[in-house]
Amino acid sequence: MAYPAPRLYIDGEWTLASDGRTRPVINPADDSVLGALPIASDADIDRALASAQNGFEAWRGVPPIKRAEIINRAAQLLRERCDEITCIACLEEGQPFEEGKSYVMRAAEILEWDAAEGRRVYGRIVPSEPGLRLMVTREPIGVVAAFTPWNAPVFTPCRKIGSVLAAGCSLILKAAEETPASTAAVVRCFVDAGVPPGVVTLLYGDPAQISTRLIASPVVRLVTLTGSIHVGKHLAQLAAAEMKPSVMELGGHAPVIVCEDANVEDAARKLAFVKYRNAGQACLCPTRFWVADAVYDRFLATFTTEVSKLKVGSSFEPGVTMGPLANAKRLSAMQELVGDAVAQGARVVAGGERIGDRGCFFQPTVLADVPDAARILREEPFGPLAVINRYTDLEDVIGRANALPYGLAGYVFTRSANTAEMLSRRLECGTVGINHLTVSTSGIPFGGIKDSGYGREGGAEGVESYTVVKTLSHLFI
Repeated sequence: MAYPAPRLYIDGEWTLASDGRTRPVINPADDSVLGALPIASDADIDRALASAQNGFEAWRGVPPIKRAEIINRAAQLLRERCDEITCIACLEEGQPFEEGKSYVMRAAEILEWDAAEGRRVYGRIVPSEPGLRLMVTREPIGVVAAFTPWNAPVFTPCRKIGSVLAAGCSLILKAAEETPASTAAVVRCFVDAGVPPGVVTLLYGDPAQISTRLIASPVVRLVTLTGSIHVGKHLAQLAAAEMKPSVMELGGHAPVIVCEDANVEDAARKLAFVKYRNAGQACLCPTRFWVADAVYDRFLATFTTEVSKLKVGSSFEPGVTMGPLANAKRLSAMQELVGDAVAQGARVVAGGERIGDRGCFFQPTVLADVPDAARILREEPFGPLAVINRYTDLEDVIGRANALPYGLAGYVFTRSANTAEMLSRRLECGTVGINHLTVSTSGIPFGGIKDSGYGREGGAEGVESYTVVKTLSHLFI
């Protein structure tokens, strides 16, 4: 299909940047230029702020049932346009086509859940003395500045847009410059569903310029980011300086503990399947594996066999199960991390090399016997690298799993209810999966602790994040 020209969406209009600035959008599969991305100017950002404020004043008065109808219509359009939107996302980000489709369908499910949850933002009446009524209500917080990454350019924007709109807020979305047209296709679903001008705004450009100007504006009342820890800390500081709350869903370095009593082959197959989805470019991706010594060899053999079945290629090649990394920076990062691990004494069991000299393809990689001094055991790889080490002392593993500042997701495989309960309690993570890896769905909250962020997306907590509590004390006279 022809690549659609990316546009900004401001005050109900699809537009180019007012000063004409652009930057190229690159296809990670072959390094070709897909199109030109408009770079928002200060004037564009200011117009977006004014429009979003007007949009909020209008949208907050729309009844929740009507908001739900519009959000559900957007979800329906997302489903109807699934193949088209998936094609765009695959061109920009490199996911295999069928895998990309699953992300689009999950995005639609998120929207449908948020639409329903927006009708359940309840308050309460607090018992008091006769003649006095004490009420607690939740109101939309206002205009939200939302920042989303390139690794899930459909799913992640939908997670923010659905919750923000369900709560009665408007938002200005600064989406990833690497994947602009796929996110624009999401916004178009909302526009075509009947969202009024100013309720959803889409900007691209210089991230520092946009974030600084948006967060400093009195129009913006809350900041939400899905992104790296480094960027999250910076935006959180900007928000704190303006006394604005924020929701930060940041990076992870998920520990995996495979116990001696686990279903070893089943665990290995599940982990190998999930580890290399989206080329390992996911914040909840399993990365640091510790496997009980008694079952280590069986686990490693099964895991490596499953990895050998992966077919790496461009999104639209038949049978491809892993695409390229999203950009050249990620490719360089993989090469550096593998090189450092080997220099420290790690063993390369599978992969470890770039594929070809065009595009950003890298082999699915398995590293074993990786010493603690290796960078990959301290830095989030965000790519197709699995570190598989053995353990003999479970207490030691718990300490090593919790030693890093990351605290997003963790995974445990065991048949023991006692072990599962103990590890789920002691792992310092916002989310723990026991014997499976589906830990982020529409109906449950997702987020981290420590440097992996604060606040939650998904579930009732996701919608409530964009509300403020108001207490009403009414004395009847």
